[in-house]
Amino acid sequence: MATSSKMKRFVRKLNPLTKLLIVLSLVASCVLYPSVLICYALLFVLVVLSLLLTLFQPVMKLVVGFGVPATLMLLFIQGLYSPKNKTFIADLGFAQLGLEGTLYALKVSGTVLVCLVSFYLFLQMTKNSETVAALILIGVSPKIGYLVLASLNVVPQMQQKIKTIREAQESRGVETTGSILTRMKAFLPLLGPIVLSSLTDAQERGMTLETRGFGINNSKPTSYLSIQTTFYDYCLISISFIFLFIGCIIRILN
Repeated sequence: MATSSKMKRFVRKLNPLTKLLIVLSLVASCVLYPSVLICYALLFVLVVLSLLLTLFQPVMKLVVGFGVPATLMLLFIQGLYSPKNKTFIADLGFAQLGLEGTLYALKVSGTVLVCLVSFYLFLQMTKNSETVAALILIGVSPKIGYLVLASLNVVPQMQQKIKTIREAQESRGVETTGSILTRMKAFLPLLGPIVLSSLTDAQERGMTLETRGFGINNSKPTSYLSIQTTFYDYCLISISFIFLFIGCIIRILN
């Protein structure tokens, strides 16, 4: 528990842009490095990191729930019917399993899993407001920052609204569980309140931004959040770029 707490504090203190650059470098490395083992080695590191961050269970649900079916589908399509297949490693009777297609399917699957897991850990360990504040600090327009923040918050806000409306309907005696038909009947009354509340929130948000002077020209925006870049940020960024640079060199040589 002590190790997990220390790791959480360390990751949360990192600059959001540092974490974002690490995520992007991991995904780019999976694409650049020719070996499929790199993808699954990085995935293993991310799974270990999720264990230290006490996020192992949701990460494994993502890997098993999405990764296994997607990998099997890609292996079936690419391994059996890819035009790249020249070396056959198994004869299934109705088709032959090719080595090239199998490796390509594993590489695509590993790259997608690294992308999903790394972004999931980034979103769980970084507040959206801190990410936007860091972007504005390096010169990104506040309008673009607001669009990024609104896009990141739209799914959690909608989930919270649906949960609130469903609980209100259950308290009024509306059946929301049971057969598929019952759930469909309970889902239809949700659409009206959700749409109306979304329109109301958009109007209130626009009025709030106007009263706070959002969009005024020739003004320097300020933020309540203090985003700092530490020595560890520079070290991690350097390691990420070195790893990415090595991948570029190997890609060029191959």
